[in-house]
Amino acid sequence: MRIMALEPRFGANYVPSSGWFYSWLDYDGDAVRRDFADLAGLGLDHVRVFPVWPWIQPNRAIIRERALTDLLDTIDAAAEHGLSVAVDLIQGHLSSFDFLPSWVLTWHKASLFEDPTVRDGLTAYVDTVARAVAEKPNLFAITLGNEVNNLWPDSPTTAGASTSWAVELLDTVRKAAPDVLALHSVFDDAWYKADHLFLPTDAVDLGDLSTVHSWVFNGVSRVDGPMGPATLSHADYLVELAAATSLDPSRPVWLQEVGVPGPDIPVELQAEFTRRTVEHVLPNPALYGVTWWSSHDIDRRLLDFPDREYDLGLFTVDHERKPAAKALADVIASVRTNGVPAEPAVTTLTAPINPRTQPERRPEVAPGSEFHLQWVAARTEGPVRITLP
Repeated sequence: MRIMALEPRFGANYVPSSGWFYSWLDYDGDAVRRDFADLAGLGLDHVRVFPVWPWIQPNRAIIRERALTDLLDTIDAAAEHGLSVAVDLIQGHLSSFDFLPSWVLTWHKASLFEDPTVRDGLTAYVDTVARAVAEKPNLFAITLGNEVNNLWPDSPTTAGASTSWAVELLDTVRKAAPDVLALHSVFDDAWYKADHLFLPTDAVDLGDLSTVHSWVFNGVSRVDGPMGPATLSHADYLVELAAATSLDPSRPVWLQEVGVPGPDIPVELQAEFTRRTVEHVLPNPALYGVTWWSSHDIDRRLLDFPDREYDLGLFTVDHERKPAAKALADVIASVRTNGVPAEPAVTTLTAPINPRTQPERRPEVAPGSEFHLQWVAARTEGPVRITLP
């Protein structure tokens, strides 16, 4: 299924303000609705939500009906606030923690990607949840999981196995929910690391559109600091690299995660970083939408998160708008009123490698590489397209 937005979509990755994702264990629909009121007030049109896999399927033979009911109520709550919903299935990995059911651990320990018993259990989970949420008219997408490549190398795999795993589960999603986008999500080691076993082709060939996650703590902020051109243009660079690598010139790219991590982006610069990063990527003709990570901060009474994870929200846990929220709301209002300003490309650069056929050379297009710095320098004059050799 292919869906192109007439103008870029804007949304947030939903992190509940009360209790983080642990709130799924003690669901409070009123709290969810309060959070969604915050987001609708910014002019957002969608949320991406993350039910936690082991809490829905604690045993390979059990899909908890109460957990499904809570997820369906979340989708209804979004509809009440004019928000459409994308559901991620295999969590998997969230805010530096991995969540796996006991039936793939301890003496059952097996690879999520290679073990046939685990894959059977996952297929049942994906099919059941996808069929349940497909009934909701405001559902627009189902992603297999949040950055599932974070689950490797703890779950051994090969490049071929990781690809076939995604292909099989995407087929399951399409059969269960044929009217929504079926998507695959990986973080950017798939684009930049030579030995990574999830490939650029996974991102641009699998699923109904490409998704990218732009985080400047991957090394790009060390190139030129929090407000340098490399940092501000990284989201656009990743969208452009994905667009160039796809065999389909019309395939859209969803900037599914982007945010203001400290200390890379100091608090006093986060509003300006937000505005300029989004304005850089908006004219890219491949862009499907921008989804901010995250909706709400993590309560600091919760322990053991990496420090940067606590303060990534557009809102505090007390529902106060933060500088990034105000900047994003201003950009959205401008786009809704004036559209996206036309910015034709000023030049085209040919990458030194083809990520499709030379994944072992991915560092040659990574942040700080000669090609990346050449692209950044050209990007200061206007949009820059990428072609492959």
